[in-house]
Amino acid sequence: MPLVTSEKMLLDAQKGGYAVGAFNVENMEMVKAVIAAAQELNAPVMLQTTPSTVKYGTLETFAAIVTAEAKKATISVALHLDHGSSFDLAVSAIKEGYTSIMIDGSHETFEENIKLSKKVVEAAKPYNIPVEAELGKVGGKEDDLVAVADTNTDPMEAKEFVERTGITSLAVAIGTAHGFYNGIPVLDKARLSEIKKVVSIPLVLHGASGLSDEDVKDCVSRGICKVNFATELRVAYTDGMKEVLKEKPDTFDPKTLGKAGMDKVKELVKNRILVCGCDNKVLK
Repeated sequence: MPLVTSEKMLLDAQKGGYAVGAFNVENMEMVKAVIAAAQELNAPVMLQTTPSTVKYGTLETFAAIVTAEAKKATISVALHLDHGSSFDLAVSAIKEGYTSIMIDGSHETFEENIKLSKKVVEAAKPYNIPVEAELGKVGGKEDDLVAVADTNTDPMEAKEFVERTGITSLAVAIGTAHGFYNGIPVLDKARLSEIKKVVSIPLVLHGASGLSDEDVKDCVSRGICKVNFATELRVAYTDGMKEVLKEKPDTFDPKTLGKAGMDKVKELVKNRILVCGCDNKVLK
């Protein structure tokens, strides 16, 4: 079916008490694997690309691949710009067919983050494209984005931020990190519950790769409606190829390697969909 926006998808998740899995994809094989996993579990799904990924493959190419694969499916698929690094990139993604946008002004001051996020919301409104923004800083490294230290989201600032920007979903910082964790992460779940009390729009959890299933489920029960998975998909994809090359080091056909990577990604995505609780939740 045609691509859908993420707005109703996330509002349905909010009402239903589950989260939509949002998966970062790097190539055609990962796109196919994510959609195939969601199709098998009758789950709505979001496919995401970061600025460095679109620099590598271009907005046009990823929009074309995801659109083509979504047309073959009967589930709801949204294409999301993850960690949009500028107003210009956000607008370009909308024009190229992305159906969901994140603008990440979390590295700016509170007022500058509001200004940038509101500007993107106003630009996206004529196209009916929903906008996610981030308040607070999620630590670790995601492509070219690096945060040295975590700064967790303040609930009352979150309330003001949402009211002044008009965004449709908010990524919150509660102790998660991009990439894998060094040691066991300590999440400020009480803070998440406090944010949920004062913010009415769907909340987003970044940095879920490496979290326990129990932590993800607990965060969903406290108001998270979208969970981002990135690093572990990359690892799964390359692990699949490594296994083939270890067993048959003379393998040279990219299709053989790609299929092995797809199988691993599909298996992982199915697991994450079940953890988020969005299986059998396709939009009506």
